[in-house]
Amino acid sequence: MTVREKIALFPHSPGVYRYYDAAGNVIYVGKAKDLHKRVAQYFVPPERLNTKTRLLVSKIADAQYSVVDSEADALLLENNLIKQYKPRYNILLKDSKTYPWICVTGGEFPRVFITRRVDKSGGNRYFGPYSSVLHARNLLGFFAELYPLRTCTLRITSEAVLKKKFRPCLDFHIGRCKGCCIGAVSREEYAGWIDEIVHILTGRGNQVIQHYKGLMNEAAAALDFESAQAYKEKMTSLERHYSKSIITTTAETDADVFSLVFDVNEAFGNFLRIRSGAVIQSLNLGFRMPIEEEQASVLSAFIAEIESKFGTLSKEVVVPFLPDVEIEGVSFRIPVRGDKLALLELSAKNAKEFHWGSIKQREHTDPDQYRLSVMEDLRKALGMKELPRHMECFDNSNIQGTNPVASCVVFRDGEPSKKDYRRFKIKTVIGANDFASMKEVVNRRYARLLEEAPDDLPQLVVIDGGKGQLDAAYQALAELGLTERLTVVGLAKRLEEVIRVGDPYPLFIDRNSQALKVLQHIRDEAHRFGITFHRNLRSKAQIQSALREIKGVGEKTEQRLLLHFGSVARIAAASPEELSSLVGPDLAAAIRRHLNPELF
Repeated sequence: MTVREKIALFPHSPGVYRYYDAAGNVIYVGKAKDLHKRVAQYFVPPERLNTKTRLLVSKIADAQYSVVDSEADALLLENNLIKQYKPRYNILLKDSKTYPWICVTGGEFPRVFITRRVDKSGGNRYFGPYSSVLHARNLLGFFAELYPLRTCTLRITSEAVLKKKFRPCLDFHIGRCKGCCIGAVSREEYAGWIDEIVHILTGRGNQVIQHYKGLMNEAAAALDFESAQAYKEKMTSLERHYSKSIITTTAETDADVFSLVFDVNEAFGNFLRIRSGAVIQSLNLGFRMPIEEEQASVLSAFIAEIESKFGTLSKEVVVPFLPDVEIEGVSFRIPVRGDKLALLELSAKNAKEFHWGSIKQREHTDPDQYRLSVMEDLRKALGMKELPRHMECFDNSNIQGTNPVASCVVFRDGEPSKKDYRRFKIKTVIGANDFASMKEVVNRRYARLLEEAPDDLPQLVVIDGGKGQLDAAYQALAELGLTERLTVVGLAKRLEEVIRVGDPYPLFIDRNSQALKVLQHIRDEAHRFGITFHRNLRSKAQIQSALREIKGVGEKTEQRLLLHFGSVARIAAASPEELSSLVGPDLAAAIRRHLNPELF
């Protein structure tokens, strides 16, 4: 039975499908609300699929599926299978590191410590994970200030305490531990400390503060000022701790917040868990996408990963756009104003910082390797055979047909090579004809390059403009026989769309990608370079038209006047006597008539 025949038998049920290659390896795992319809979308005419998906389909030798009860179950099963098989074409976590958790052990006298291993046997409870081990350590330090908990690993039980099996350690003698091993603290009092710690870890610290406030007032009313002072100190420590936390809103908000930043075949996500208006957990995760994925699908994978780490999601989940799954009991919300929008913006800011930090880390670690990776991303995006290590960009500049010029800027390995920049005055085109001007300049540039340095041709030529300018440049390259030796594309500024020769549909590169940023940089640099050249020519032409049109004013007279007065405006405002002292009365009168016709 062929793959097409097999998928025709897939049921119209929610579930997870798996694709295998000829060697029997799982190469892709996907979820679906309707298995039959979803899988059929891959087996359509190739021209309807993008390049990477066509490559995936070409490798499929077998397909299997598993039916589940709901989309939410499909999402979790998909996440587990991806972790198990690590398929080549799936969204994969970029970092496989383990994050720290705070563990509260079971037993009569629990311990509280940091761990990277999660083992819930024996009644252990875990809180986290924390993206920073420093944050987790600060929390433990805070608990040590408030609660004299044990740090030893002894198996302390009430029976062992009665039998006096243990001796107190140094922590007891210096006041860090109350001595539960020798019965110096009751099981009930110790359990009360643990309950308060759990309240703080789950974002219910305000309840602990209110509890101590009540105890303080009761002690003060009973004239037990020593106990009242102790309760006040604990309450003050808690308030100080929460003043350092991120308080997002005065309301008692409980929510989970997701945001994503996309960069070509990568995504950078941030998750915030909000309890009672405070951020109690924050986690950044990176994803790698070997094939093109819908943003909604990436968000679903992010949500599944967080659910596997943190457990059940909040009833309200704030997202920038809807995922492609529905989860029972969870309401996805896209805020447009108010506190929820502020939460989403905070998460998005963290995701952007994570993205930027990842870029800078790669750039700092090995700048050359980073630039090559950007060039590789650009090569893949444009479907080029070679890395575009040498790029050139052309831009025309004229205003109402005056002083038409063009610029050519050169980038090598993604960086400007200013010594190679070139300026052109348009010679053969009359008026504002961008297409003809572009053809002339491209022809002149590469005719000369073929003659002087035929081995230094660029791999990529970028045209600042749309289809018309691109076609004109392509014609020039065709006349020189260069169309097979280099790639030429146009970059339209309005939508930042890439125009390719012979392709009726523009190519949209992800706006956040470094590949597009390189194209934008070279385009903007060509525009700046051309505008500067055009502005200088225009200023010179304006001076010439104002003075040189006067009969009797030549180059030397013009220089003498400008050196003395500084500008044409000051010459026009000069008195007859001032002008006469420089050029004589007759020419002075002619200059004043020309520059101030309203006075005569």
